[in-house]
Amino acid sequence: MSSINSDSSGNSGAPKGGGGGGRPSRYESQKRRDWNTFRQYLRNHRPPLELSRCSGAHVLEFLRYLDQFGKTKVHAAGCPFFGHPQPPAPCPCPLKQAWGSLDALVGRLRAAFEENGGQPETNPFAARAVRLYLREVRDSQAKARGIAYEKKKKRKRPPLQPPQGHSPQSPLPMVPAAAPAMAYGRRAADLNLVDGGYTHHLHEHLMMPAMDSGRQLTAAAAEAHPGGIMPLSVLN
Repeated sequence: MSSINSDSSGNSGAPKGGGGGGRPSRYESQKRRDWNTFRQYLRNHRPPLELSRCSGAHVLEFLRYLDQFGKTKVHAAGCPFFGHPQPPAPCPCPLKQAWGSLDALVGRLRAAFEENGGQPETNPFAARAVRLYLREVRDSQAKARGIAYEKKKKRKRPPLQPPQGHSPQSPLPMVPAAAPAMAYGRRAADLNLVDGGYTHHLHEHLMMPAMDSGRQLTAAAAEAHPGGIMPLSVLN
């Protein structure tokens, strides 16, 4: 831990955020102020405490020390407003640091410790005692102030809706192919022939007289073969 750097004024040698010599971000500025405050607390400690000897117990002392600067009303168990999120009248209960503020502070100090040469395995801000303390503060403040801290549940995505004006088309049913309409062995009366139609005397093919237009010939052949398949002799 002797590799942890700081100048004579107590300011840390943490790298400034923003990159390229630019203005540090709000997070980096707040992290530097928190780190300097913690180092000042260690120097004012009785007896003075070296950072290399700092443990999770000392971090808990620092967090409790900060409660005197808190602005969050936390009702005691005997207070008539215990569990009331918005009390209608003042009460003598003390002000403390809110759980969310402490949790964010510990996260910044944990990062600053390692940025200043500290090893992750000896990081006092990552100690199990600190995590348990933050959980205890969260639960106690939730009961005292009537606030529930619950994890947000992931919302299920609704199924995709088709675009407006578009209706999904159902697949077309499979229709078996119709058997070819054969004219072999059928009589003219069975085929409902148009006027002038007759069958060939040898093969009984459908024979049609010449017409004025190809459209009439096609219509007549379609009526004679409702299955949709016509022998070549119909059009030849």
